[in-house]
Order: sequence, then C-alpha cells, then structure tokens
Amino acid sequence: MKNRIFAVVLLLLALNLTATTSLASPLVRPLSPSSPCGQSGHAPRYNHVVWIMLENIGYSVVGSSSAPYLNSLANRCGLATNDVAVAHPSLPNYVALTAGSTLGVTDDGEPREHPLNSANIFSQLNGNWRSLVESMPTPCDRVTSGNYAARHNPAVYYTNISRWCVHNDVPLSLPLNLSSAFTFIAPNVCDDMHSCSVSVGDAWLARYVPKIIASPQFQHRSLVLFITFDENDATFTNHVPLWVIAPSVPRAMRVRMSFSHYSLLRTTEMLLHLAPLRAAHTAPPLITPFHL
Repeated sequence: MKNRIFAVVLLLLALNLTATTSLASPLVRPLSPSSPCGQSGHAPRYNHVVWIMLENIGYSVVGSSSAPYLNSLANRCGLATNDVAVAHPSLPNYVALTAGSTLGVTDDGEPREHPLNSANIFSQLNGNWRSLVESMPTPCDRVTSGNYAARHNPAVYYTNISRWCVHNDVPLSLPLNLSSAFTFIAPNVCDDMHSCSVSVGDAWLARYVPKIIASPQFQHRSLVLFITFDENDATFTNHVPLWVIAPSVPRAMRVRMSFSHYSLLRTTEMLLHLAPLRAAHTAPPLITPFHL
C-alpha cells in the first residue's frame, strides 16, 4: 500500500513539474538565425525596437551579389520595397529619423554647429534608450575622428538629453545590451558601407545580426529589428530598402506600400506607446503590413 501511495505521489510531482516548466518557459521554440521570422501565428507584444543604420548605397544592394547576407534576410523576413529617405546629405536624415523633422539641418555639420534643443525619440523615452556606436572613442563623443562619424550618431546633437548621453550613448561592444526599449546601432564608416565596400558591410551584418536574433529579447519574441540606409546617393528619388526582422513577420514578405523615414519613426513610437513626432504623425506605419 505504501509503495502505491509513493508511486502516486511521484507521478503527481512529475506532472506538476512538467506543467510548471511549460508555463514558466516563454519560448514556443528557439529562433535561429536561419529562421528568425515566420514563427508566430499572431503578433506578440513587441516592446524592444532596434535600428541598424547603413550608409548611402540605397536600393541597389537588393539583389547584389556583394550582399549575400542582406539578401538572405530579405528571403527569410520582410522587405519594404518602396521606402525613401527624406534628404541629402546624411545628417538631415538622422535628425528626421529621430525627431520627425530635419529641424532645418541641411548639412553634415558637427554637433557644436547644430545644437538641437527639440523633442526627439530619445527624450520621449526618458532614458530608456541606448545608442551603440562602433569606433566611437568615448561615450557621447561629439567630435568626428578616425572611423567614427558624429553625424551618424544623432543622440549627440540633442542638448535636451545631455544628462543621459554619457551613460546611454556608448561604444559598440560585445555582448550586445539590448535591454532598453529602443537601441540605435551605428556601424563605423567602413562597416556601414560609407567608406568601404558593400561586401565589407554585409560581412559585418552577418556577424552582428545573429547576435541580435540570439538575444533574450528576440528569443522572447519582444524585439523588432529594422535595418535601413540613411540615404541613396545614386538616385534622385532617394530610394532605400528597409528590412523588417521579427518573429511574426511572414517569410520573404515584400510590401510595396510607400513609406519614408518618418514611417520608421512612427512605427517605433507606436510599438513603444509614444506620441508621434511632427511628420511621423501622418506617415504610414509598418505595423499592419508587416504583421507586427
């Protein structure tokens, strides 16, 4: 009799452990770099957004033999095929992306030439953001040097976030810290394709994007990654590709709707429950088209 009771108790404990383990696990199945998208029947609640900003090449990278990794991402996840930047040269685009307006900036001047005291996505997040900037010598560095371009690091231009800048705008390092609601990632001027080849930038992405996919935030289905270019130097239309990588995005999805940099800002603000800034207010978001 005692043996039977003991066996029943063991069975109940095993069933309870299995149920507890199942409920505690936030994962349906692991997400791999080869299958980061098309994994969810419905959109999870995304509360982490990551941007990777590339430079200048624009839409010609789509289908290029020099960018096998980027094109593999397009086949695994989502691509906006009718997206445009809003200005030339670089800096006005970075300001537009983060403030919903170029704020009158028309050149690539250093932060000392363009101190911006204006609402932006960093100020909206009240410190819950991070910029990871490759080759930046010191945190919140406002002076271009070596392979670091201040004009590709918009946070250093906003004077109203100075109290957070030195802690949140930091050199890119591993392991990646993606715990903030919004993470802005800027490769250096070689790895972002500005001063080096497309193949160099593509190889950089092949190293770093899998690390984002392997992050706890992506694996818990709470992170969306967007990859785009600041501008397209080769065309009048400023046509740029925009990759959308998230578990709920259908594989190989192509969306032909018209979008702009303001759409990316509005999408990020909507996902993070922020009010849209300036031109982002009327820009079409990417949420419904990409199943976010």
